[in-house]
Amino acid sequence: MRIEPASTLQPAGTTLPPNETCEALARRLAAETEGEVLFDAGSRGRYATDASIYQIMPAGVLVPRTERDIAVAIDIARDLKVPVLPRGGGTSQCGQTTGAALVIDNSKHFRKVLALDAEARTVTVEPGIVLDHLNAQLKPHGLWYPVDVSTSAQATLGGMAGNNSCGSRSIAYGNMVHNVLGASAWLSDGELVDFGPLATLGPRASAIAQHVHALAQQHRSEIAERWPKVMRRVAGYNLDIFDNQSEKPYTADGSVNLAHLLIGSEGTLAYTRSLTLKLSELPRAKVLGIVNFPSFHKAMDSAQHIVKLGPTAVELVDRTMIELALANPAFRPTVETALIGKPAAILLVEFSGADKAALLPQLRQLVELMGDLGMPGSVVEMPDEAPQKNLWEVRKAGLNIMMSLKGDGKPVSFIEDCAVPLEHLAEYTDGLTEVFAKYGSRGTWYAHASVGTLHVRPILDMRTDGAAKMRAIAEEASALVRQYKGAFSGEHGDGLCRGEWIEWQFGPAINEAFRAIKNHLDPIGLYNPGKIIDPPKMDDGALFRFAPATAPKPYKRIPLTPVLDWSAWNVQADPVTEVTTAPGTGGDVTGGFAKAVEMCNNNGHCRKFDAGTMCPSYRVTRDEQHLTRGRANTLRLAVSGQLGPDAFTSEAMHDTMDLCVGCKGCKRDCPTGVDMAKMKVEFLDHYKRRHGHTLKDRLVAHLPGYARTASHFAWLLNLRNTVPGAAWLGEKLLGFSAKRSLPAWRSDTFWRSHDKALFSSRADTIAAAQAGRKAAVLFVDTFNGTFESENALAAARVLHAAGYVLHTVEKAGGHHCCGRTYLATGMVDEAKARAGALIDALLPLAQAGIAIVGLEPSCLLTLRDEALVMGLGDKAVAVSQQALLFEEFLAREAKAGRFAPSLQPAGRPILLHGHCHQKAFGAVSPILEVLRLIPDAKTELIESSCCGMAGSFGYEASHYEVSMQMAEAALLPAVRKNPDAIVVADGTSCRHQIADGAQRDAVHVARLLDRLLT
Repeated sequence: MRIEPASTLQPAGTTLPPNETCEALARRLAAETEGEVLFDAGSRGRYATDASIYQIMPAGVLVPRTERDIAVAIDIARDLKVPVLPRGGGTSQCGQTTGAALVIDNSKHFRKVLALDAEARTVTVEPGIVLDHLNAQLKPHGLWYPVDVSTSAQATLGGMAGNNSCGSRSIAYGNMVHNVLGASAWLSDGELVDFGPLATLGPRASAIAQHVHALAQQHRSEIAERWPKVMRRVAGYNLDIFDNQSEKPYTADGSVNLAHLLIGSEGTLAYTRSLTLKLSELPRAKVLGIVNFPSFHKAMDSAQHIVKLGPTAVELVDRTMIELALANPAFRPTVETALIGKPAAILLVEFSGADKAALLPQLRQLVELMGDLGMPGSVVEMPDEAPQKNLWEVRKAGLNIMMSLKGDGKPVSFIEDCAVPLEHLAEYTDGLTEVFAKYGSRGTWYAHASVGTLHVRPILDMRTDGAAKMRAIAEEASALVRQYKGAFSGEHGDGLCRGEWIEWQFGPAINEAFRAIKNHLDPIGLYNPGKIIDPPKMDDGALFRFAPATAPKPYKRIPLTPVLDWSAWNVQADPVTEVTTAPGTGGDVTGGFAKAVEMCNNNGHCRKFDAGTMCPSYRVTRDEQHLTRGRANTLRLAVSGQLGPDAFTSEAMHDTMDLCVGCKGCKRDCPTGVDMAKMKVEFLDHYKRRHGHTLKDRLVAHLPGYARTASHFAWLLNLRNTVPGAAWLGEKLLGFSAKRSLPAWRSDTFWRSHDKALFSSRADTIAAAQAGRKAAVLFVDTFNGTFESENALAAARVLHAAGYVLHTVEKAGGHHCCGRTYLATGMVDEAKARAGALIDALLPLAQAGIAIVGLEPSCLLTLRDEALVMGLGDKAVAVSQQALLFEEFLAREAKAGRFAPSLQPAGRPILLHGHCHQKAFGAVSPILEVLRLIPDAKTELIESSCCGMAGSFGYEASHYEVSMQMAEAALLPAVRKNPDAIVVADGTSCRHQIADGAQRDAVHVARLLDRLLT
């Protein structure tokens, strides 16, 4: 059947209720619930998108605090005839969680484990709990919930149930539907109903079961003929609970569980209160074999043979994905361990069980099988768990890696999870590749080769001709799916991009049966209308996030002159080769800033809590506004005029950017490269030009300029920390929290007290380097030179003791500055002037190949980051290439055999806290390497996000509470837990936070090494 292109008719769920209705809804929710009622344009815009190509502005958002809030909200919405859309992590890839409805966010407060029976292996949870958080609680019991989706760090169980999620190991454990035992949910009339095994049902649930059973009986022949027989079928409603069609039955004994009707229903039938889940034993051992293939076809053809060995996972990564991962510094070392030469594709084949010794023969069988298939020597054997875990993290980031392509064309989700029987996988992928080529695109392939579901997204520009190509490709792909007796929707659900294909897949009779189910459970159409039943056309441009010129409101960027250089993002990419044009050629009227913002695809990776730094403000607030994704969405809406003409420099935008601490965690952790710290610098400059700088701004920004003079009056300035009432007065006048001590001024700054004998002139240092002697430049920043001069002096002594000729750059009347304090307060022009002067001073030394060694991460790394986008040209690049943190330099020199200090044992354990910028630039490993030079050192790295100080952020009264919450999340408890440890922290703000919050003195690594020199 040919599905006609989108018309101008607006389907259900896409048109907002009248303004007066939305206003009444907001008033009643505020009066009758305890939840957060968010109806402003920015909040609604942040909930208008998910990880799909779609955007629909909701009527408003409720973040409920209690179950009563939800029940009351449902009643109010029913009274006012406003649809209700339940939402978890907002990471759906097909538009399931976008709609002109009241969005109710379960993820902030509904994340508890309600009951756990470890012996029976069951758990009951609230819908907002994240999968990884649940599994962390189950791990001590030797259990886990095995539907291990790649978004496990941010996917909520309610959302997974709504999607019927699957995961990498579904070949062993099945889909979500195979692992749900029961559900409690509100129907649209407000009744709370328990769904479960037939024998346990109450009157209302029994009536529902009878209705569905009658439909299954009525359409038995149609079901037998039209229903896909693959396990990976998630389209429509699970009408087949009464007539199993899946290759893996929903229940082990063939019984019927009515809760399975709700799984995959995308929030259209009921609002989930709780889920009861079936748990599995946590595998005690795993081994991994990575098969390297010379051709993609060979990989696909081999999958059907590999699954016969009984693996728990067989996952594909194609050449494009490999190249993109190799280009990401966070992933490259891991990916390299898996490769033999330059394969066209690799398959990750995992075997798991109770005993590793029993698994090793299976790994050998894989090696033998590949030899039998004509590929000897093609398997990388990985029996150890640490490298396996690292490689699985890269695979889990597959989608986000793929979405990191620059330019307006992006890999688009609409046929990315068709499922076909394994014996047809190679032919299907060959056929689809030809379809892509026909329409001037190509696909990047990855994911679940074990079950015939491969995620593939052709590169399309939805602002131009993407919709037409999307339609044409979908029609030809559907023909292939039907030819090979597969399922058009195999994992990510229907939503807006596949809803219209449900009738194509099942036929009109079964589609009407689905409608009958919807009408029985939700006769008023309250829940998530326009999904599964009466969906819109997939190519309705009015629903696109980047609406084309033909749409009623096309997406347009507002002209803006950026203060930083964003030209690297202002490019276009070839949809076949993925080669990008030269920087600055992308046609962006914001100079590339908007394109950088638009790189956020809403995957929600910034919502994770497990590892990395991103996103500290979200970790303590759990607010969508204070999340990298939330900020990016707000910026995108502002620079495209969707929030009004002056939204970019508005107070509302300032509120959204306010809690960004500039940690740069997203620079490293965000797979699509959203650098919110740099975006905040850009924003602040524009905002401050419009609204002006405060006295506090000026005091912070100009600190490097007045520090030398102020240090002469250290005794006077330090009275702020000691005289009663002075801190209170300072807070009232300047905004610095009275609960904080400020850094203590001192007259013996580095520039007044350093031993001149430790340093040489610039000319002598260059000459020494040219003569082959060891040489370095010690860049002493404002903080280590003014407030903690002992750090700079210690670093100089350590380097001098190791035989380095040292130089430090100075200037008349003060010292050089990187510009960091100016960037933090929205003074980019001033920052450029200071950084330019520093770079001019360092340039001759850098050109001589001499390392520029810095102590303060945020200052030194400015030379490798912001200084490169201030228009300072090639000289900035030359200096950046020689700029190293103290620990990076020592680790490099130690590896080369040039640094081998004689150190005595520390005598105590060492606790290390990494500065956010160290983490962002991969500089934590070097400090660990340096600490290993200490005899018998026992070093523990604190797994923490930002300490909460972030330069001046934590000193400000308006940020004090959030700052302390960030510190208390991991850092301060870890310090208190180890009272005898030496605490090492290279960031001056980090040390201050530890002193204020834990009453412990942390030291720079330079001081520790200096103390241990023999």
